[in-house]
Amino acid sequence: MTYQEKIKQKLSLLPMKPGCYLMKNEDGIIIYVGKAKKLKNRVSSYFRGTHTGKTAKLVSEIRDFEYVVVGSEMESFILELNLIKKYDPKYNILLRDDKSYPYIELTSDEYPRLVVVHNLNRKKKKGTRLFGPYPNVSAARETVHLLNRMYPLRKCTTFNKKPCLYYHIGQCLGYCTQNVDPKVVEQMEKEIIQFLNGDHSIVSKKIEEEMIKESEKLNFEKAKELKELLDYIQITLQKQKVEISDLTSRDAFGYYEEKGYLSVQCFFIRGGKIVERHSNIFPLVDEIEEELIRYIGKFYEKDVLLPKEILVPDIVDASLLESVLNTSVLVPQRGVKHKIIEMANNNAKIALSEKFDLIERDEEKTSKANEELRTILQLNKLDRIETFDNAHLFGTFNVSGMVVFTDGKPNKNEYRKYKISVDQNDDYGTMREVIYRRYFRVLKDDLIRPDLIIVDGGVGQMHVAREILESLNLNIPVVGLKKNDHHATEALLAGDPIIEIPIDKKSNLFYYLERIQDEVHRYTINYHKQIRSKGSLESVLDGIEGIGSKRRKELLKKYHSLTKMKEASIEELQELLPEKVASNLYDFLQSYEKDSK
Repeated sequence: MTYQEKIKQKLSLLPMKPGCYLMKNEDGIIIYVGKAKKLKNRVSSYFRGTHTGKTAKLVSEIRDFEYVVVGSEMESFILELNLIKKYDPKYNILLRDDKSYPYIELTSDEYPRLVVVHNLNRKKKKGTRLFGPYPNVSAARETVHLLNRMYPLRKCTTFNKKPCLYYHIGQCLGYCTQNVDPKVVEQMEKEIIQFLNGDHSIVSKKIEEEMIKESEKLNFEKAKELKELLDYIQITLQKQKVEISDLTSRDAFGYYEEKGYLSVQCFFIRGGKIVERHSNIFPLVDEIEEELIRYIGKFYEKDVLLPKEILVPDIVDASLLESVLNTSVLVPQRGVKHKIIEMANNNAKIALSEKFDLIERDEEKTSKANEELRTILQLNKLDRIETFDNAHLFGTFNVSGMVVFTDGKPNKNEYRKYKISVDQNDDYGTMREVIYRRYFRVLKDDLIRPDLIIVDGGVGQMHVAREILESLNLNIPVVGLKKNDHHATEALLAGDPIIEIPIDKKSNLFYYLERIQDEVHRYTINYHKQIRSKGSLESVLDGIEGIGSKRRKELLKKYHSLTKMKEASIEELQELLPEKVASNLYDFLQSYEKDSK
């Protein structure tokens, strides 16, 4: 039975009930997870009519699917989010590379402190006093610095035995040695919370009063400093006002779709002001409403604090999101909140139009270049490439690095380092060891197998890699990169027997292969430097042919350190070593010094 017949048979058995579906490729790997109110209708739609963009690419790779029936759409939404987290499917848009925003925490200690925090997973608990997000770390730190100058909060993480400098300059009440009135602390907390929630009136008034007092005392320098603080509040912290009178924390989502891409914009509204916005653009695979609700659901799994209220466009099922996120979700139909959604939609449209050329260019250089490589090598699929490079210094500190590219882009979580067991100048032996260690582990732990292996070397290293893979009974294509005299890539080595495939040096494919080569080289050299920096002078000398234990002791006794030995001339080294050995050691030390920079 062909896979088409198998899918057709399974489609006929799908129920008209809510649930989740999991699409698989030819290796049985889950490449997409979705949810549906009616499984039969939604899953069948992938195999009817024509598709474009990423949806077409997804459908071309589907060889099987599974599904899970649940009792309600809410259950299917929760299950979908959990399955995406578990399997990390390549066609599901996740917030892998999104930046996290800083927040300010007023600690809940008896004598509280103000700190800037990033990791909110450990902070998302009841009673934690977090405020933000802030535009960037600098803005958060400046705000903490401002409040610490205005209010004498505790600055130290542990209590000292005597008051510190902050106490003596009036920025701490000396909590470590003084009995501080709890009412004073309570009042400070109240005013700070009011400020961080967006009401700057009390702090501004205090600064203004103090500024007038200092002016009257003719202390103009201090008055100028306070004026600058006041300007900081009025200019930096005010941000863009929106016409909402209350100080409720809100997030507002907008979207725009064009040419197979979805642009999403989120406004963080705190204290009636837009303090920050978040933007993302990604290719559409599912229906717009499904992509948008999934995106918002995943959004709050990152280091983003749930607001009291979320505003969403009318294509989003607000009640479904509300039941999952446990916060108020509204679809504004009119008034100020509706205008905010329209503003978010408009910003999403502007972002897509501004970045569309860059997105297309990135697509050309990554996934389309990857697809071109797949076509040239006549592979069924090319989702994952693993590339190896070796590094040593005259046979010492022998290491290898492996980098992984997934669908044309580096997947840094999958990079691996290998310290080679034998220190000797043997590239083939190094390749033999690293390929065996990597793919024995792949077999042993049932890891994802690459669709292609690239060795940063010529025919000899390709033969070694293929020999090891054959001994492990693994059928994974191996290609090499031929370099010219200037160590630049000039051709792809592939096939059996191995042939040279010329690559146009102005093509996206050439830049793609060069990027892979540069990345694996950078990664391996950095690891080599780390390992080498830990090596002692004695371990350096161990790798030099002609230097045994006796000569090593004499060199150590005379020079004591690597720095002093590097300064020695060949003639000076010949006082302890034969001419050839001294010359080898000198060359080694000069290369070592050059590579250390």
